[in-house]
Amino acid sequence: MAGSILGNRVLRKEDPKFLTTGGVYVDDMQNEPLLQGAAHVTFVRSQVAHALINGIDISAALEAPGVIAIYTAESLNLAPEASSFNPGVTRTLLASGRVRYVGEPVAVIVTEEANQGEDAADLVVVDYEPLEVLVDLERAMTSSTLIYPDAGSNVVVDSTVWGMPDVTGDDFFADCDVVVKGRYVNQRVAPCPLEVRGSAVAWVDGRLYQWISTQHAQGVRDQINKSDATSNVRVMTPDVGGGFGAKISAYPEEIVLGRVAQAVGRPLRWRETRSESMLALGHGRAQLQYISIGGTRDGRVLAYRLEAIQDSGAFVDVGAVLAPACTRPMSSGVYAIPKIECRTKSVVTNTTPIVAYRGAGRPEATAAIERAMDMFAAEIGMDPAEVRRKNLIPKFMEPHTTAIGQAYDVGDYEVALDKVLDAANYSALRKEQAERRQRGDRHQLGIGVSVYVEITSGGTNHEDARIEVLPDGRAIVYTGTSPHGQGHVTAWSMIASEHTGIPMDKIDVVWGDTDIIPDGLGTYGSRSLQLGGAAVHQTAQKLVELARSVAAAALEAAEADVVLDKSRGAFHVAGTPAVAVTWGELSARRASEGGLTIAERFTSGGATFPFGAHVAVVEVDVETGKVTHLKQVACDDAGTVLNPLLLEGQIHGGIAQGSAQALLEEFVYDEDGNPKTGNLAEYAFISAVEAPSIELVSMETPTPRNPLGAKGVGESGTIGSTPAVQSAVVDAVSHLGVRHIDMPTTPERVWRAINQ
Repeated sequence: MAGSILGNRVLRKEDPKFLTTGGVYVDDMQNEPLLQGAAHVTFVRSQVAHALINGIDISAALEAPGVIAIYTAESLNLAPEASSFNPGVTRTLLASGRVRYVGEPVAVIVTEEANQGEDAADLVVVDYEPLEVLVDLERAMTSSTLIYPDAGSNVVVDSTVWGMPDVTGDDFFADCDVVVKGRYVNQRVAPCPLEVRGSAVAWVDGRLYQWISTQHAQGVRDQINKSDATSNVRVMTPDVGGGFGAKISAYPEEIVLGRVAQAVGRPLRWRETRSESMLALGHGRAQLQYISIGGTRDGRVLAYRLEAIQDSGAFVDVGAVLAPACTRPMSSGVYAIPKIECRTKSVVTNTTPIVAYRGAGRPEATAAIERAMDMFAAEIGMDPAEVRRKNLIPKFMEPHTTAIGQAYDVGDYEVALDKVLDAANYSALRKEQAERRQRGDRHQLGIGVSVYVEITSGGTNHEDARIEVLPDGRAIVYTGTSPHGQGHVTAWSMIASEHTGIPMDKIDVVWGDTDIIPDGLGTYGSRSLQLGGAAVHQTAQKLVELARSVAAAALEAAEADVVLDKSRGAFHVAGTPAVAVTWGELSARRASEGGLTIAERFTSGGATFPFGAHVAVVEVDVETGKVTHLKQVACDDAGTVLNPLLLEGQIHGGIAQGSAQALLEEFVYDEDGNPKTGNLAEYAFISAVEAPSIELVSMETPTPRNPLGAKGVGESGTIGSTPAVQSAVVDAVSHLGVRHIDMPTTPERVWRAINQ
């Protein structure tokens, strides 16, 4: 549209605040009247991974300076709460009877000052009776020690129970000339949001008010109310300093906080430390994959089998189901493979529970099929990019159903691959690689290619929005989604301004208060623009229709003759622009009718399937194993682009996170379940120093499943980058006989692979 603001590089409205005064996070709410006089909470956490609790002695801790009260599951009369995904898996919000991982909350201490709680926690004595610790997935599957005896097995979710087929028998590959098998680890990672978890609570006239750092205020409200039906909680979300999926749901510490405040009779504040966050904020990935791929020697893949074993950690949370439930339907990737089998199992272990980490199942599926394609290419001696091209699903603009049964919306995978190969100058890179190998250089070049498709807004198909115009001409957009870095304030203002003509700087965006916005499904799964943005789009259109009818009455004209002059933000009769009424005047006219406001729910035509291709370029020091990620060229097709600046920010962040998993990050336990990477001194977190040069290649294939034509992009960079970087590392040393290196491809692992 001529003159449209949509599709342009609009600077983020949020940034001046964040770059000057800063955001207002849970821990910044010192002036909130309801929290005046608040005490502080510290959790006593299990120091052992698996044990029976024979007793908890709090007597010494009660005498510590500043201690107001100490509570356990018994003193708070906490009842067991069952997992939504396996009724045999139950726990209390504070551990009772048994602890199942290091960091599990056992008791809660209330003190006058925050630092007093840490000292008092050291004085709480828990009498533990050790049990066998199960950290290894395959050992947990076969052990007679059950982490949840009532579940009957440590395999707590199995896709065959959902009616999915088992995967057995080599006759599946009978038509194949070549079959390659492998065992790959998609390692456990910690989300590491810049803002750790925090919450504050106060009871007012028998009702709980709770501020919390979350991605989904309405969902957290429902969790708290389900756990304590008397709370009638109002959840409020201030600025959130990152979530990456780990803050979608409420945790035991946040759910129990209201009951502790009620027991002690005071408002409470809680903020975890970074070390606590590493131990108790849900982890991601942690999937063991058995892969078999077969085909012809000319590069045609005929059959692919994936058995994915998901580590659930010490509870059956959403990650135990979401990750494998997304891995299986996306197991085909972008390839036209005639036969596909996939079975998934989720297994409890004595480790931090797994939650929905950026991509949740789709990165794992992509990593599996892309590693398989590389192994197949190496076996038949064909260029990995050419093997991919030979097996890509041809361009389709109508839904395409894969052999595993997943229907994609639209796709043009070969163009994405060609674009990224051209931008990377792939042939020149291969030439340089050959020259380095011939010279026997110490620093060898590696080139990795990945092509991917993912599912976004899967499982949710609607979102709510409301727009209110004030008598001063300003507008407020109320949204059921919530930002934690994505740029919703800018994006939603752009959409509302596009339809109404109200300038962006006169549009405010409100989210995350369950009294003001009772209905909303939050921000996760790359769903916000295609559902939340589409809801704002639909609501703005309806608002213009309402305003036109009000303007017609004010102008004493037929509604069909009234037009909106967006450049002025005013309505007038066609042909007579001198006499007009503004948005503010229309709002004032409707003051007795509740003002000028419209609420709408948008329902989509189904999930969308963003796709793309990445080329990673790395340099490997063959004497030390050190990897340097030189460059990432990425083509990520997210449909129609609302604001290229926001899109690029999401892809840049995703590439950094994906590269970090491929090269650096891994949360590690010893055999007794003790974390070996419990802080950022030990956990290899990426910085700007390790991030590569990034080149983005534009491509837009609109989806028909929402009026914006938009698909999700929040996780795409993560999904495309990780397998490309891993492949590049292996590729750099493949001439030395190396065929595979598990992630993270640390210098030690690379060095060992070379020397073995």
